[in-house]
Amino acid sequence: MNFSVLFVFFVGASLLSIVAPAVPTASISAHVLDISGGHPAAGIQILAFIQQNDAWTKIGAEFTQDNGRVDWVSPDFALIAGTYRLVYLTQPFYKNKGIDSFYPYVEVVFQINDPTQHYHVPLTLSPWGYSTYRGS
Repeated sequence: MNFSVLFVFFVGASLLSIVAPAVPTASISAHVLDISGGHPAAGIQILAFIQQNDAWTKIGAEFTQDNGRVDWVSPDFALIAGTYRLVYLTQPFYKNKGIDSFYPYVEVVFQINDPTQHYHVPLTLSPWGYSTYRGS
């Protein structure tokens, strides 16, 4: 490998590390799979909230990548123990495909007792149903 190729590789890798902050262990990630077509669901917006007192406070808004994943749903919020909610805005995804869907969005509410852990919240989705679980 010549010097110019190595230089471009290392400069590109360095720029990526500047642009994309490292995801900490104490974080929430998500993944959406469109099981009606057997593909990752790219472009679904996921809104993240924490319950504080009797209100929900928005802590993040990210779109799923081409692989259907969001590595970190709330990059500007340090996890604390509490009740969280992820809202997957599913209707625009299917509308862009010209498919009617039953659920305009999916809400997943969960409890975090240990904010030092990583929490992965996948969603398997079709126009007429969904399922979720705690992933790893």
